[in-house]
Amino acid sequence: MKLSICTDVMGDMSFTDMLDKCVDLGVEGIEMTGGGWSKGPHFRAAELLVDKGLLKQKLAEIKARGLEIAALNCSANPLDPGAMGERHLKEMKDTITLAGEIGVETIVTMSGLPEAAPGDTVPNWLVYTKSWPDEMPERDRYQWEDRAFPLWHDLVEFGQKAGIKRYALENFSAMLVWNPETLFRLRNEVGEMVGMNLDPSHLMWMGAEPIASARALGKAIHHCHGKDTRIERGLCDINGLLELKDVTDVANRSWNYVAVGAGRDLQWWKEFFSVVGMCGYNGWVSLEMEDFTMSTNAGIQSSIDALKATIIR
Repeated sequence: MKLSICTDVMGDMSFTDMLDKCVDLGVEGIEMTGGGWSKGPHFRAAELLVDKGLLKQKLAEIKARGLEIAALNCSANPLDPGAMGERHLKEMKDTITLAGEIGVETIVTMSGLPEAAPGDTVPNWLVYTKSWPDEMPERDRYQWEDRAFPLWHDLVEFGQKAGIKRYALENFSAMLVWNPETLFRLRNEVGEMVGMNLDPSHLMWMGAEPIASARALGKAIHHCHGKDTRIERGLCDINGLLELKDVTDVANRSWNYVAVGAGRDLQWWKEFFSVVGMCGYNGWVSLEMEDFTMSTNAGIQSSIDALKATIIR
């Protein structure tokens, strides 16, 4: 496995300074974020598809520092029923096209989340039993069969024509694909080009055990994020794990995203990466740092140190 970093966390830095920071951290690759919800300015697909001189310059700067592009990331909701869905889908396709042009084989993205019924104007995450109330089975069927399956059949064909090899869907909340079971529901329909960006942090607060999830996914692991979650003692016992407080309200939340090692200890992380490797994954592990309990620089450095000590080299 090789260590990379999601560049969104350095979105306030210039492109050159961001690359120099990556070299200083000792990572080998960069997961370039741009499009969708990302505000990262460094590698915007629409801009680089038009300005090939700028694209050539940025690729040269990356190569000169001995870095590789681990993946292009466009975290988005292409199934949103409004204008955002149209914009996100375009930006996903721009990202896919750019990846094909520069020889990047992996697109990290999200499955998307549609409305629950025709005519609805907002996405609806259906995570209650689909057997009750009586309308739930049809809402579930509509989201998957009428909305998600057609879109992802098209995206698989689009990606194959562009020359990419895999989609890695993050198991994120408020998405149709949020755990191994939902990943396989989509993958079994549209094919093995679709797999998971295994992010253990989300599975932790959902109550799953990411090591068991990795075993279940096997060769469907297409990418891996190094990101930790701490379940906050006492608070989770009172309110449960469905947390709606702002991510910056760290002292009052039932759980928080934290630097790697500040949630699960390093022994757990060693076992996690051992099992991920045992399942056949030998690709990139990208740090995604969203710890609001400490400074950004402290969180990055602490996480990098933990990942270097635990990933399978």
